[in-house]
Order: sequence, then structure tokens, then C-alpha cells
Amino acid sequence: MQTGWDPQFEKVLREHLPLLNADHTLSPDAALSGLGLDSLASVQLLVSLEEAFEVAIPDEMLTPENFATPSSLWTVVESLRERR
Repeated sequence: MQTGWDPQFEKVLREHLPLLNADHTLSPDAALSGLGLDSLASVQLLVSLEEAFEVAIPDEMLTPENFATPSSLWTVVESLRERR
């Protein structure tokens, strides 16, 4: 399956999804909460993504919608990378 995101993004994301088995494909529209992303893991994921992609995710982008799926989260990261 073509995801359209950077392989590093999926690597970082998988580190914070305890319910996603290593051998399962990460679907772009998968519910991150259903894969174990809770509020604490969201904060840890935020920090990991900011470090990995050298971006700062502004407060106004810290919404449930942006952290709902891999696709929505990648859209945020990619838009911030393009601003650099």
C-alpha cells in the first residue's frame, strides 16, 4: 500500500502505537486511538515527531482531528516541513 509519507514518520508513529503489530500494515485512515494512542502517548509522539522532522507543531494544530489518523497527522508534519 502506498502511504505517501516519509518512512521515518511511520517508524516514529509505530513506536507510539502499542496495539499495532509489527507485521501489520499501517493504514492511512486507521484510528490512532484504536491502535493505543492515548493522551500521554500523543504528547510523547508530538515530541518525537518534532525532533525527528525538526519542526515545532503549534498549539493551534494540536487538535483531536489532526491526531486522528496517520494521514491527518502526516498532513500536519508535511505542511510544517514545507514552511521551513
